[in-house]
Amino acid sequence: MSHLVAPSLLSADFLHLKRDVEILNNSDADWLHLDVMDGVFVPNISFGFPIMNLLKGITDKPLDVHLMIVQPEKFIAEVAAMGAFMMNVHYEACTHLHRTVHAIKDKGMKAGVTLNPHTPVALLKDIIQDLDMVLLMSVNPGFGGQKFIHNTLSKVDDLKNLIVQKNAKTLIQVDGGVDLETGKLLVDVGADVLVAGSFVFSAENPSERIHQLKRL
Repeated sequence: MSHLVAPSLLSADFLHLKRDVEILNNSDADWLHLDVMDGVFVPNISFGFPIMNLLKGITDKPLDVHLMIVQPEKFIAEVAAMGAFMMNVHYEACTHLHRTVHAIKDKGMKAGVTLNPHTPVALLKDIIQDLDMVLLMSVNPGFGGQKFIHNTLSKVDDLKNLIVQKNAKTLIQVDGGVDLETGKLLVDVGADVLVAGSFVFSAENPSERIHQLKRL
């Protein structure tokens, strides 16, 4: 499978959100990545269900929802109701991860689990076969535009080995500091999905920037 690109709406112009979503609709983007932050689990607040419910009426792209919040299991029904294709929760935020993953699947969504930069891949060995995707944060979560943490390349390699070892079908997604240089390195070591925010939306031509990421 060729790799996928999921632009992050966090870096869009929220005064012209419909315009930016239309740009993505007409681009090579595969998914639309939505970062939901609560100001508790991460030191920032982004957007919530009112914005996401509006998005489902104007986007053609599958919604990839990344909850950077405490107790994400409380919002599984709401995420499903707003039409999400993928619900991604943090390993660090879930006391009962197996229960949460299967509750997500029971609502008809794909289940993803995110690891912060300091969290080792090995902690997923007992659940990797239940996961549709693992998101590796290649920056500390909470803010866009940060510098890529190069140790992520080793983590992608470790995760790929774990997936093969367990005969799982899990996708590997990476978010943070993704550009043409780091994106190529990530794809070469086995990343399946690249999330890019500021790199896409700061471009004069975001559609062309997405196309370039797809061609890596």
